[in-house]
Amino acid sequence: MPPDLDRRTYDILRLVDRHGPIGSIQLVELMQVHGYEIKGRTIRLTLSELDDLGLTTKVPGRGRRLTEKGREELEQGHVSGRLEQIRARIAQLTSRVTYDPTEDAGVLIASGAFLAEDDVADALSLLARLDARSFGPIPASFEESAENEPGDYRLLVPSSISLDGVLLTHGINATLTNAAVLEYEPPADGTDDSSDRDGRIVRHVDVLNGKGSSIDVITLLIEANRSDVESVLESSETGFLLGDDREFPINRFEEARDLAESTRGELGGVVDFQRPRERTQFQDSNSGWAFGSITYAGTGELLLSALYEYDLTTSWETLYGMVSRHKLEPVQSIARVPEPNG
Repeated sequence: MPPDLDRRTYDILRLVDRHGPIGSIQLVELMQVHGYEIKGRTIRLTLSELDDLGLTTKVPGRGRRLTEKGREELEQGHVSGRLEQIRARIAQLTSRVTYDPTEDAGVLIASGAFLAEDDVADALSLLARLDARSFGPIPASFEESAENEPGDYRLLVPSSISLDGVLLTHGINATLTNAAVLEYEPPADGTDDSSDRDGRIVRHVDVLNGKGSSIDVITLLIEANRSDVESVLESSETGFLLGDDREFPINRFEEARDLAESTRGELGGVVDFQRPRERTQFQDSNSGWAFGSITYAGTGELLLSALYEYDLTTSWETLYGMVSRHKLEPVQSIARVPEPNG
């Protein structure tokens, strides 16, 4: 069994997997794009160590490629370290959020989907259909992918984790507890009841806290085909969305609820609130009575799930990075977006 590898080494493995066979010079350039100050000698030494561990192998005249053992390590290994990296990244991104839903301005966290050119029209049509339903509005950014990214184009929409940053900027320290498969009941057509016009989360079908996973749980749930956004879009039936839960001090309940509702109103998605006594839908909860909970299926998670269900993407990042709100446009303003079908 190979020893625990640090984050930088795992990022090298991911780049070799994505671009291999690849040489050390190209790896240096790609690592620098990813924010690493690294020299060619360091890359060469690391690759030599990975060769010795059997995780990479030389392809004469072309560079390194990942071995089967390396792929297994990348996908399954270093669980505790990877979890800490994910938690650290979430904390880092959350601390950088400046978005204020009352002004609909600032910086927020985006999820990103990478699209092949042949899938762009269908992907944007799907985005428009989601926006036209109770999930909207969905502000988005559509542009060509950067050189080091998969796909010809990238589509960015707000991540649910943006809400945690919004709460934090108002002094409410929310704690992410798990990701969940959520049974969602769409609104009845023409309803005038404000409590039902956005649809509602009926129950938590499954709750995962991420233990034992070396990648983020939302990605696990997407790849396991646990979502069913298609049923909502195609037949207005009950479907299954992916979202996450966070706890916060109950003495801030009213303020947290207002901020969450405002965020949902500007960035879309589905939101649900529970005081401790209302949390009977949780299958496994060790929460104390001093905390309330917000469940949020953000538009990032909705879009990634739907694109995967419709076979329109195989590459995405649930935590793509920071994006300024003014760079996200209404769906109708994005070039090449066809009219939604209803």
